[in-house]
Amino acid sequence: MRHDRTARRAGAGMAVLPLLAGALVLGTPMAHAADTAARHGIAGTKPAWATAKADRGATSGSAQVSLRVYLAGRDAAGLAAYAKAVSDPGSAMYGRYLTAAQAQARFGATGAQVTAVRSWLTSAGLKVTDVTRHYISVKGDVADAEQAFGTRLHDYAKGGTTYRAPAVTATVPASVSGAVLAVTGLDDAPHRLDHDDRLPQPADAVVNSGPFSSYYGSKTATTLPDAYGTKVPYAIKGYTGRQLRAAYGAGTYTGKGVRIAVTDAYTSPTVAHDVATYARRNGDAAWKRGQLTQVLPGEWTDTGPQECDAAGWYGEQTLDIEAAHAVAPDADITYVAASTCSTDAFYDALGKVVDHHLADIVSNSWGDIEANQTPESAAAYDQVFQLGAVQGIGFYFSSGDYGDNELLTGTKQVDFPAESAWVTAVGGTSLAVGKRDTYQWETGWGTLAARLSADGTSWDGFPGTFNGAAGGGTSTTVAEPSYQKGVVPEALATANSVTGNRVVPDISAVADPNTGFLIGLTQTFPDGSVRYGESRIGGTSLAAPVIAAVQALAQQARGGKAIGFANPSIYAKYGSKVYRDVTDTPTGAELAVARVDFLNHVDATGGLLTSVRSLGKNTSLKAVKGYDDVTGVGTPANGYVESYRHH
Repeated sequence: MRHDRTARRAGAGMAVLPLLAGALVLGTPMAHAADTAARHGIAGTKPAWATAKADRGATSGSAQVSLRVYLAGRDAAGLAAYAKAVSDPGSAMYGRYLTAAQAQARFGATGAQVTAVRSWLTSAGLKVTDVTRHYISVKGDVADAEQAFGTRLHDYAKGGTTYRAPAVTATVPASVSGAVLAVTGLDDAPHRLDHDDRLPQPADAVVNSGPFSSYYGSKTATTLPDAYGTKVPYAIKGYTGRQLRAAYGAGTYTGKGVRIAVTDAYTSPTVAHDVATYARRNGDAAWKRGQLTQVLPGEWTDTGPQECDAAGWYGEQTLDIEAAHAVAPDADITYVAASTCSTDAFYDALGKVVDHHLADIVSNSWGDIEANQTPESAAAYDQVFQLGAVQGIGFYFSSGDYGDNELLTGTKQVDFPAESAWVTAVGGTSLAVGKRDTYQWETGWGTLAARLSADGTSWDGFPGTFNGAAGGGTSTTVAEPSYQKGVVPEALATANSVTGNRVVPDISAVADPNTGFLIGLTQTFPDGSVRYGESRIGGTSLAAPVIAAVQALAQQARGGKAIGFANPSIYAKYGSKVYRDVTDTPTGAELAVARVDFLNHVDATGGLLTSVRSLGKNTSLKAVKGYDDVTGVGTPANGYVESYRHH
C-alpha cells in the first residue's frame, strides 16, 4: 500500500492451518531406536546467513524453542496434477472441483502421519502444544530440539542482531520422513510479511493538499514549470468505483452471487463504519446486512509500532475492502485476519479460507522479498494454493511496490508469495480516465519525483529520484510454469537460468498513487482527535483487490461457476482484444503530473511541497509491447469480463 507519502506496507473464529505439500504417505512407524541410522534432511532449515563467519557459538541448551512441524499429506504429486487439470480450460477435467471435505479426504494428512510425527517429537522430550490435521506445534529446550532434528543450534550475527539457527541442515528420522513437510522455529529470525496486546488507535492521518484534477487532465498546472516541454496536469483527487468500473469493462455486472475473501493482518476497529461512510459519500452501492463478514483470531500479537505495527495495517484492510466493493458492489466480502504479520499467521489465514471454502476469489495485498522466503514456507504456501485450486479457489497477490527491488535490497528479485506458480501476481499501472469516465491510456507504474526549485522556475534534478514502481521480474527459485511458455519472452524466462523460471506479474490494474484510488478511513490527527477522512492511495495493494473484483464480475458473467486458479485462462486469452497492451509511453510522449503536498501530511502549517512526478519510469523493468514484467499480459479491456461466459 502506498499513500501519497512514501511508505511500505504489505501488504479467527475458526482455527485450522493450511494443508501442506510434501512426500508420500507414511507406513507403520519404525522403532525410534533405528532412527539414528537413517535420517532425511529438511531442505532450507539452515539459512544462508548462518555462516561460519557469523557464528557466535552454541545456543544455550536450556533456552526455549517453539516449533511448528508441518504435515506432508498424501499424494502431493496427485494434488498438483489435479490442481493443474481443473484449472486448465483445455483439459477435460476443467472445472471439476472438489469440496473442502473431498480435498481433505483425498490429499490431507492421514491419522497415521499425525500419530507417528507426534510420537517422534514427544520421544525427544518436546511438549506438544497444538495438533491440527495440518501441523503439530511443540515447545521445549534447545537440547530437545537438537535431539529431535539431528542438528546443532548456534547463535549467528545478522544485521546487527544475534539470532539462533541450525548449524547443519535439520533432519528427521526415516520413519517419519514421508510425513514431514517442513519445520519452522528452529531459527528465530523474524519472518514477517510487510505491509498484553490490544489493537492500537488508528494510524496518523494523511490529508491531500491539492490542487487536484477531478479526472485525468482536467486541471493543468499552468503556473508551474514545464516537464518534457509542456505543461502537465495536476494529479487526480482519487478515482472512485464509477471510474474504475468504466476503465475495466464492468458493464452491468456487479459481482452478485460471488464472494471475495480479503486477507491482511489485524482488523481496524472502525472498518464497518468507514466502508459504509465511504460508499455513501462516493456513489457506491450501500452495503447490505451481512454483505461484509469477518473471521478473526482469538488474540492479537506483535501489535506495536516496532513489531508489526497493527495500526499500519488498518489502511491496508480498508483499502482492499473499499476497492473490491467499488468495482464489484454486489459481491459478498469476507475479511480473514492474521493474528500477526508472521508467515505462520498468514498460513493460518489462508488455511481458513481453503479449509472452509470461505470464498472462490482471495485478494492478498502483502508479501516480502524472495530472498526472505524459505523452501519450507514456499512448499507450505504452494500446498495451500493447490488445495484451493482443486476446490475452485483463486488467489491474487500484489507484485510489490519497489520495481525490481534492487534499490531496496541491492539485488534484483521478485516478491513472495506473488512468485508462486500457483497464484495470480497482479502488477500495476498509471491510469488516465478522462471526462465522462472515458478510458484514455495506461502506463506501467514507475515514478520519478523532482521538487520545485527554490525560485519556482524549474524542477530540481529533473526527472528526479525513484518514488515507487510496480514489482516484477524473474524468480530465482520457481520453475517456469507451463502456462507462461510461448507467451513470456525467452529473455525474461531465462534471465536467471537456462531452463527458465517464473516471471511476475501475470495481469495488472491501476496502482500508481498519482493516479490512485480515493480511500476513506478513520485516522488520528495531530490534535489527538480520531475521525474519518479521505485521501488518495495506491500501490499494487490497490491493483490486487481491483483485479479480484474484476474476476468476481467475470464469475458472475459465467453464471456463478467458479473460475478457480485463473492463470491458465489468463494466458490462454493472451493476444486477444480482451486485454489492453500497456507500454511506458502510450501517447508517444513522456508523461508527468504535478503535485502539491502538505509537508506534515495533514495541513499547511508545516509548509507545502510541490513536485513533478514522471510516469512510466520503473527501475530496470520496462512496459513494452507484448508480455512484460511490469504489467504481465496487460489490463482488462471491454470484453474481458464477458470472455469468461464462453468457458
